Amino acid sequence: MLTVLRNILIAIVTSVMLMVSAWALSLQEAADRVARQYDAKVVSAHTIERDGRRIHIIRILTEDGVVRTVRVPADRR
Repeated sequence: MLTVLRNILIAIVTSVMLMVSAWALSLQEAADRVARQYDAKVVSAHTIERDGRRIHIIRILTEDGVVRTVRVPADRR
């Protein structure tokens, strides 16, 4: 009985993790969107965690030579 409950719990946790990752925006997706939105080249991209939330930090170089930093919440599509 304990083994069955453990397996059910593992299945539930795995399902929740998959659902959350399906909602999350990957670093690559965020970088691509920012590059298209600003018509710029991505210089660097990384993800940080602040107050329990993940944020993608994207640095871009615009066509007029300006370097900008754009922050994108990772938990929104």
